[in-house]
Formats: sequence, C-alpha cells, structure tokens
Amino acid sequence: MISTEEHSQSPISVRFKMLFGTPIINQPQVAILGVGVIEKSPAVVETSRKGDVIAIRHKMYLSLSYDHRVVDGSLGGNFLHFIADYLENWKE
Repeated sequence: MISTEEHSQSPISVRFKMLFGTPIINQPQVAILGVGVIEKSPAVVETSRKGDVIAIRHKMYLSLSYDHRVVDGSLGGNFLHFIADYLENWKE
C-alpha cells in the first residue's frame, strides 16, 4: 500500500473513471493522466474487401494535464500517444 506521503511525492498521478474534462494537477506533481471507462460505440472501420463499414468497437478517453513549465507540449503528446498505442496493442 502506498502511503499518503509517498503518493504526494510522486511525479505523476492517474485518475480513473473520467468521462470528459481536464484533470487538475495536484502540486507538486508534474502531470495527471485521466483514464475513462471502456465503452462500446459505433466507429467507421476501413476494410480491404468492403471499404468503409460501421462496426462496434471498444473506446475510451484519455486526457493528460501537465505543468508546461516542466513538460513540453511535444513530450506530453508523445507520452499520451505511447500510452494509447500500448493499450490498443495489448498483449496478455
């Protein structure tokens, strides 16, 4: 179990079950990652045989808030892209 003191000294925190919105950074942390719930929703999928089709896909929202004095926008975007790619290509 992580103590409150250890948690307050971490550089980043994660907040679960967010639908929309911007998570607020808890100072002195540098960033917070908001992770939404996974839901089924319709999406356009490109196929080689049938072209574009509408299919049911699992989707979730990710949002990242960070202190721009510490993290550059490009680095924050790359981190969020890495997390999204990792989750989309999950290996059990």
